[in-house]
Amino acid sequence: MRLIVTGGCGFIGSNFIRYVLNTYRDVEVVNVDNLSYGSNLNNLKDLEDDKRYRFVRGSINDPNLMSGLVKDADAVVNFAAESHVDRSIADPWTFFRSNTEGILVILEAMRRSGGDVRLVQVGTDESYGDILQGSFKEEDRLKPSSPYAASKASADLFCLAYHRTYGLNVCITRCTNNFGPYQFPEKLIPKTIIRAMLNLKIPIYGSGKNVRDWIYVLDHCEALDMVLRNGKKGEVYNVSSGNELSNLQVVDRILKLMGKPRGLIEFVEDRPGHDVRYSLDSSKIRSELGWRPRHSFMEALKNTVEWYTSNEWWWKSLASEQVLHPTPWKLKW
Repeated sequence: MRLIVTGGCGFIGSNFIRYVLNTYRDVEVVNVDNLSYGSNLNNLKDLEDDKRYRFVRGSINDPNLMSGLVKDADAVVNFAAESHVDRSIADPWTFFRSNTEGILVILEAMRRSGGDVRLVQVGTDESYGDILQGSFKEEDRLKPSSPYAASKASADLFCLAYHRTYGLNVCITRCTNNFGPYQFPEKLIPKTIIRAMLNLKIPIYGSGKNVRDWIYVLDHCEALDMVLRNGKKGEVYNVSSGNELSNLQVVDRILKLMGKPRGLIEFVEDRPGHDVRYSLDSSKIRSELGWRPRHSFMEALKNTVEWYTSNEWWWKSLASEQVLHPTPWKLKW
């Protein structure tokens, strides 16, 4: 299989590339990434000598680049996206260009290629908005709360429209909150681990009661692989693990694992439009494709804490940048 992975130097993309190359011998991966703030070449440093892997620095918004790559590919998995909600509140246009216009460029490249290239569009549970009770199913209405979520929901709708109108071979996944190795330090779990290591205050928005369903990134990679190989054209698949925890509960568990005092927690001003709870029903991918998460939350969290505490070389410069230059929407790092 000739596979294009866009945004492959990011957190989930780099874990997916490593998973695919470690699992299959007959896969060639072209990683297209513009190396924006969430990308890091060090994420795939161990694959530099693998002849099945090639890195192309470029943007999915470049029609000539994407057309040239797509015509020789069997499949595309699109991770490329601006993904931080706080940044989207401060600068919505960047998210629209990357997340919405970018997928349109990929879809047009597929349409013009004349082949049956498969696209897996990696979406987000945030496209549904929040839900106080129950869990969202794939057919539920999208109700995004942030500019980030709106840009991702728009991308999903373009994918479905191009499947319906042009017959493109498209699948969409929507996954809950990922965590694991190589996650950018501004995200909750790595931020908490790193700041706890440094004995710095750990900021939590509002009361800390906002609930997310947490999934280990390797479980997500396995789900994406199943959709890539066996998903039905034009279908959406929710991916979730059932680990619903509030932000405060997550931070508490990390501090206990690290033997750090709860006094490091600092409650800060909440962000605008902060969704109360996300929850997805993933019975479709479980029943139709046979996917199940293999890692418990605490096992995966322990692995993640150990990875960050053992890989200071990877996060030190990134974390220092975050401390010195806080990200938009009053993010108190």
